Amino acid sequence: MSVSQLKVLYEDNHFIAVHKPAGWLAQGDKTNNTPLAEYVKQYIKVKYKKPGDVFLGVVHRLDRPVSGVTIFARTSKGLTRLNELFRERGVKKTYYAIVSNRPSPLSGHLEHFLLKDTERNVTHAYNRQRTKQAKKAVLDYELISSIANHHLVKVQPLTGRPHQIRVQLGRLGCPIRGDLKYGSNEKNRDGRIHLHSYRLEFIHPVTKKPTVITGLPPKEQLWNTFKDFITY
Repeated sequence: MSVSQLKVLYEDNHFIAVHKPAGWLAQGDKTNNTPLAEYVKQYIKVKYKKPGDVFLGVVHRLDRPVSGVTIFARTSKGLTRLNELFRERGVKKTYYAIVSNRPSPLSGHLEHFLLKDTERNVTHAYNRQRTKQAKKAVLDYELISSIANHHLVKVQPLTGRPHQIRVQLGRLGCPIRGDLKYGSNEKNRDGRIHLHSYRLEFIHPVTKKPTVITGLPPKEQLWNTFKDFITY
């Protein structure tokens, strides 16, 4: 990816939201791969002719194999306020997932207690809180469409835990296509999984205006199969 390929979905003085391709890091880690945040910084630097370092705060972290809308703060004030908004569940998040098993029931409300194994980078889901370190995770899901042995599910997480959607759908018996870590038997060639951050909705913490940021899934064969069911 280059700065010219960056897909900006929303931009103002306080925030910038872009499409994160599957396989890209949202922010740097020990792999030393260039993260999406660095491309966003370069975009801001060039567009606004900013000298020196550009401030950019990471707010919404998507797992590396996940695609979709991710938002960054352009100011420290914006970072503080948007972090607070996420923490207080003031952001409505909508994801789409393609799973291999039809969910039963077709829609529902899932609650688990999640405990992350940081050494293996895997999260475990339990029906009750076994330790104080386990955090409650809540989401709503709904089957949207089924084509052959693939099923499009809309997911709205009410909490923001590491790997939450992936592990909770896995516990439901509906692992996300390509997500070998949480039960999928189907491997995608490029390592992506079919989970997409589709929309963020919130009251802008500075302007106080309703704000909706939406991004369609990648133009890829399986996502294209369900394109008539995923619209703005």
